[in-house]
Amino acid sequence: MTVFKIMSLVAGATLLASAASAQAPVTERNVSMAMAQAIIAGAMEHCTKGGNTVAIVIVDRTGQVMASLRSDGAAPHLMEFTRMKAYTSLIRRITSREFMQATASGDGLLLRQIPGVVAIPGGVPIKIGNETIGAIGVGGARGADADEACASAGIEKVAAQLK
Repeated sequence: MTVFKIMSLVAGATLLASAASAQAPVTERNVSMAMAQAIIAGAMEHCTKGGNTVAIVIVDRTGQVMASLRSDGAAPHLMEFTRMKAYTSLIRRITSREFMQATASGDGLLLRQIPGVVAIPGGVPIKIGNETIGAIGVGGARGADADEACASAGIEKVAAQLK
């Protein structure tokens, strides 16, 4: 066998092995319905203790709404606004507060032009280690700090499952 034939066989085997592994399905972690419900319950519990009327939205890793809840008396516009907070946090993989700070001036202002993005606190990513599997948005509490505190309290309810 010539060197050329051997090299051709090796190259062909490598391509076949690569093609076979490329056909394997992608496995991704995501927020489950049970997890979304637990996060919403924890966030709502924290918010209502302070007398807040809020809306809470959980988005999954693709940005789709997984679950949402609006407390009695919460303004109807809050559902969409909190979805945008969650979406912002998901796609940037940081809190919407951190996004607000990072885009406050200069070239960062351009990132605020992305459709569906808002630069206001209340969105917090849901992470397993460094992997973002979803996000929560909270709106309507008494101040942006309270929105973010409610969101973080919701995530804290499932902290054991996020390890």
